[in-house]
Amino acid sequence: MDAELAQILNGIGPRLRALRRDRGLTLEALAKDSRISVSTLSRLESGIRRPTLDLLIPLARAHRVALDQLVAAPATGDPRVHLRPHRKDPGSVLVPLTQYPGRVQVFKQVLAPREPKLVTHAGYEWLYVLAGELRLILGSSDTTLRPGEAAEFDTTEPHWFGPAGHTAVEILHLFGPHGDQAVIRTGHET
Repeated sequence: MDAELAQILNGIGPRLRALRRDRGLTLEALAKDSRISVSTLSRLESGIRRPTLDLLIPLARAHRVALDQLVAAPATGDPRVHLRPHRKDPGSVLVPLTQYPGRVQVFKQVLAPREPKLVTHAGYEWLYVLAGELRLILGSSDTTLRPGEAAEFDTTEPHWFGPAGHTAVEILHLFGPHGDQAVIRTGHET
């Protein structure tokens, strides 16, 4: 085994442990999600057991990350396609999909459960639910959105959004910092 391959394989265990802890999961909870025993997970994280695809694929699914993120394979191709997630609160991840200062920002987010706290600020937001259920409090309205459903609102209205229950929710989040609104075009123009 060459040195680069050994370094990649040796880094998987600590990366798995950090990812699990960042999400606030116990080994038992991850075992339930991934259908991998607690002892196998523990041996993977400690580096005692070598990772195999039949273990890494269920872990990537359970953590909702790409397989190459678990492995930290060397980057190939266009560097603009390699997104860097930002860890927020425990269990929450923000992945910027665009980098256009002053224009509409697009993010993929995994939001962990947290207490609602209404905020206001300048701008306009669009939320699209990919997985889980999203609770949106907008003024005095309290709505639950499910996968495939979307919401848009002016952020000067007091608002909060997060998981509707005790599990994380995955969303696409667009934010227009200057109150930018979507231009909706449907059908044929006459």
